[in-house]
Amino acid sequence: MKVLVVEDEPKVADALREGLQAEQYDVAIERTGEGAFYRTATETFDLVLLDLSLPSRDGLEVLAALRAQSIRVPVIVLTARDRVEDRVTGLDAGADDYVVKPFAFAELLARMRSLLRRGRTADSELTTAGSLTVDVIARRVRRAGTPIELTSKEFDLLEYLARHAGEVVSRETLVREVWKESSRSGPLDNVIDVYIGRLRRKMEVDGQPPLIHTIRGVGYTLREGEA
Repeated sequence: MKVLVVEDEPKVADALREGLQAEQYDVAIERTGEGAFYRTATETFDLVLLDLSLPSRDGLEVLAALRAQSIRVPVIVLTARDRVEDRVTGLDAGADDYVVKPFAFAELLARMRSLLRRGRTADSELTTAGSLTVDVIARRVRRAGTPIELTSKEFDLLEYLARHAGEVVSRETLVREVWKESSRSGPLDNVIDVYIGRLRRKMEVDGQPPLIHTIRGVGYTLREGEA
């Protein structure tokens, strides 16, 4: 497994490299935000450990830029920013996990293993959620074996909800991850409502139960049965 450690403190970076190499990870070190973005965009990594306070470009900016380019490499934020607001901001920016310094190295390893397992599942060609099957490569959808025709944007929206089946996905997240916009607006909210409505109608084929549910005041969740 190839891991990129983005950390500008030499002692911390060296300690992480030594510990990870002892666990048989292939480790690369990057000390700036610009360098981290360039390497992640041009090289293949299985996982990125990302500090937030970086020279030239803040870690949150790097993370947002990667997700805007649809670079889905798993990212664990390692930072001293420990407020709840900081955690929420980091996760909303696209982090897969958030670890506050100082941390136990054994816990970090466990979080890495968990995330790598999830990453292999998420990157597979088929995403399933109950009776729903989404073929990510062929961009085809079936529910209970019945093919469902979707527009390109409908597919993108359904794929994102299916990848996060059982989770509540906020409108802000859909704006950022599906529509690739930096901020939410009233007109875009209306567009999302229209697409959600279309997907609901198309998903409820042959008397199938509701699949996409509104969590009032929060967002949407994809799961069979009641939300």
